[in-house]
Amino acid sequence: MGFLTRSFEGREATDVRVSATAVGTAGRGGLGKLSIRGTHRTRGLTDIGLSSVGRCCPSLNVLSLWKVPRVSDEGLAEIANGCPMLEKLDLCDCPLITSKGLLVVAEKCPNLMSLQLDSCTGIGDECLQNIGRYCPNLQSVSIKDCPLVGDEGIAGMMCSTSSSLAKLRLEKLNVGDFALACIGHYGRSIMELHLTGLQNVAERGFWCLGNAKGLLKLRSIVTTSCRGVTDRGLEAVAKGCPNLNQLSIHKCCFISDNGLKRFIEASRELEKLQLEECHRITLVGVLAVLVKCNAKLRKLALVRCLGIRDIQYYPDVLPLCKSLQSIRIRDCPGFTSMSLALVGKICPSLRRLDISGLVTVTDAGLLPVIQSSENGLIKVKLRGCANLTDTSICALVKEHGDTLRLLNFDGCNKITDKVLLTISEQCTMLEELYMSNADVTDYGVALLASARQLNLYALSFSGCSKVTTRSLPFFGNMGRTLVGLNLQHCALIQAHGVSLLEERMWWCDILS
Repeated sequence: MGFLTRSFEGREATDVRVSATAVGTAGRGGLGKLSIRGTHRTRGLTDIGLSSVGRCCPSLNVLSLWKVPRVSDEGLAEIANGCPMLEKLDLCDCPLITSKGLLVVAEKCPNLMSLQLDSCTGIGDECLQNIGRYCPNLQSVSIKDCPLVGDEGIAGMMCSTSSSLAKLRLEKLNVGDFALACIGHYGRSIMELHLTGLQNVAERGFWCLGNAKGLLKLRSIVTTSCRGVTDRGLEAVAKGCPNLNQLSIHKCCFISDNGLKRFIEASRELEKLQLEECHRITLVGVLAVLVKCNAKLRKLALVRCLGIRDIQYYPDVLPLCKSLQSIRIRDCPGFTSMSLALVGKICPSLRRLDISGLVTVTDAGLLPVIQSSENGLIKVKLRGCANLTDTSICALVKEHGDTLRLLNFDGCNKITDKVLLTISEQCTMLEELYMSNADVTDYGVALLASARQLNLYALSFSGCSKVTTRSLPFFGNMGRTLVGLNLQHCALIQAHGVSLLEERMWWCDILS
């Protein structure tokens, strides 16, 4: 079996180079993996070079062809005929490769386990049906932006690969409800499903996906820009996929609070939920998730959901969501201190908090989260929360200094040396500290460097205008664990001083 790996990019990808490599490695078992990305403008790779690989490398098991416009079905057929052990095929933007070439691969390469097709305008339904028929070990299929692929191809492939296919990704295809119905019926082994930009799939398609009751092993589903994802369709998926533990919905304008509530009530194994640009979801829906979720929900992420706003009235006593350990709420402008405080009180088991981009959050919103966390926060990301001050950050460090491993308050320009003093006194496990554009000085850097219990490996003072060349010796005293230091846009740090620091800390990657 070939173990050698070769990669050609751009101008390197010519017939002469590829052929020479194939012939030269033949005596050592031949190539095991070959990747070609781009090609020479005038002397680019053609069928001739690929034919040499097919004749000299019978043990080839991975082939990746990206943007090779002069390779056709003939070259791919040579690979199929000469490399029967091929297990992974990745084709991207290969306009001369059609269904005819892929049919030969299906017939000659029964060990094929992974197939990726991207922007291949000549590949259609017929070859997918044969891929399913002749490749019984097929485990992963990804098809993107192939205009000739439709319902018939997906249905034919699913009928034949139902016992092996574990991962399926469909993006920007002309498929409809029938394709999703077939996936729901025949996808007995599918564990991961990604659906993106399927504009011809309506609510009925997702309803059939769930009600077909075939996706019993499905663990993760990710949908992006699919107009068929509605409240009714989402509920059907929850009921028809009993082992679903991860759901990510991106750019969906039809999911409402009621649909989210019904989905949560029907999902008994859900561990991770991510909603991005779902603008009909409000804080009422988020609270329903926290209150009605099962005991296994661990992670919740809300990104750019513009419908979330503070609510004026809520019960004085709310049920606790003790299972949730990680919450990420990013770039949701309507999510304010009031909302954050409420979520913090409901979720006492939080260990990871990311509220990056919530510019309206103040100390009053963060403090309840800090005080409610019972198990100790491990990672806290507050990037861009410009209204936070030393008060809340110092409270965070004092309360959770013995568990914090990552602290990011990039862009919090009200943070001063007082926070660095508290970190130097309280933190024992901190590994990453990011504080770009903070209002800290050389004195704060000196305090941080004096904390011998710290073993930082990533540190950023980017844009800290009051940090000067005087801080460079302090950075040099921070120990061998520091492997990443960002000093970009620090106008008062001289380039010569940084050069000397780089010589002293040769093991550290310093950005300046």
